[in-house]
Amino acid sequence: MEATDQKVGTVDLFSKIVTNKGPLGQYADAAEGYYIFPKLEGRISNRMKFHGKEVICWSINNYLGLAEHPEIRKADAEASADWGLAYPMGSRMMSGNTDYHDQLENELAEFVGKEKAVLVNFGYQGIMSAIDSVLDRNDVVVYDSESHACIVDGVRMHLGKRLVYAHNDMDSLEKNLQRATKLVDGTGGGILVITEGVFGMRGDQGLLKEVVALKEKYNFRLMVDDAHGFGTLGKTGAGAGEEQGVQDDIDIYFATFAKSMASVGAFLAGDKDIIQYLQYNMRSQIFAKSLPMPLVVGNLKRLELLKTKPELKQKLWENASSLQKHLTDAGFDIGVTNSCVTPVYMKGSVEEATQMVMDLRENFGIFCSIVVYPVIPKGMILLRLIPTAMHNEEDIELTIEAFKKMGQRLSEGYYKQEMINPAKEG
Repeated sequence: MEATDQKVGTVDLFSKIVTNKGPLGQYADAAEGYYIFPKLEGRISNRMKFHGKEVICWSINNYLGLAEHPEIRKADAEASADWGLAYPMGSRMMSGNTDYHDQLENELAEFVGKEKAVLVNFGYQGIMSAIDSVLDRNDVVVYDSESHACIVDGVRMHLGKRLVYAHNDMDSLEKNLQRATKLVDGTGGGILVITEGVFGMRGDQGLLKEVVALKEKYNFRLMVDDAHGFGTLGKTGAGAGEEQGVQDDIDIYFATFAKSMASVGAFLAGDKDIIQYLQYNMRSQIFAKSLPMPLVVGNLKRLELLKTKPELKQKLWENASSLQKHLTDAGFDIGVTNSCVTPVYMKGSVEEATQMVMDLRENFGIFCSIVVYPVIPKGMILLRLIPTAMHNEEDIELTIEAFKKMGQRLSEGYYKQEMINPAKEG
């Protein structure tokens, strides 16, 4: 047998990365540091610094303004000084449990009207792991087509049948439930329906009441990702289920601390047997270090303020309602949002979108998130604004005036011309 210098195999694993960097990665060289991975500086607030200039910031999910609340800053600092970031060491199951972890879970369960809750270290990781734990290959999962990436990734881990229904379309959901029912009749499995309390791009609430009504005809369990609803919706802030009067009918309730609580971590809540099962079967938690004590103690304080300071949610909604009214009065399309998430839909190319954002940031001092294809259809631009309790009427008025001028420039073709790109210029 003759020796050869050639390696067995036809394609190097990494060769595809050179030719296909992904839908966002393809813009890395031109956009990184400005449009993608931008750096906002200063205290988290309605106004921050971007590239050395003050901007009105509409891009941070600090809904209730807790990130810089003096009671929160004090609680975080004291907890860090008392415990450090290491304690408790080890996974929660093995050596990382404390009375504070238990207390936070108990208070969260009570707040959202559930029998039991379990903490998870991160929202994305946590809900993926929960989906994976609940389902086996005999089960069928049915989920909304506009579900967050964490849900999609969790569903992709499922080895059984996966069905997707058109966004908030109950006829589509029912057809898929009919399909799912036939499938599980043959496997002996069950059905899990997954939707969101608030969809983070459109800002519309999931039709939880209508989904729950289908339980009268079909045997399924319901999981709701209420990341944007927790703390912002409902009489007490318990979320979209409370807002729509169906909290008791949500079988697995999920919310993150990263938005209204301005922190790190998340939780799942439901009946004791279900949550206990998750505690003992979510691999992402069993094999991961416990949530550090400063975060647990800090989140206890945040939950306390959610319950005792309703004026924060009231101020949030005053700002959200004012912003949305001013936008619609000025002729902008904000879609069907019925939450604080405020999308502004416009027609234009990706190139025009980047110039618009640069114009807003450099000439008007407005920082908001931009969403283009492939997240939304080609030819569409979505500018997403997140109002908080920290914004004020002056912020709103200045933003509306900027949007009016930007909209006029877009219609006149101003953004089709070549402009200096700060991301390229450095």
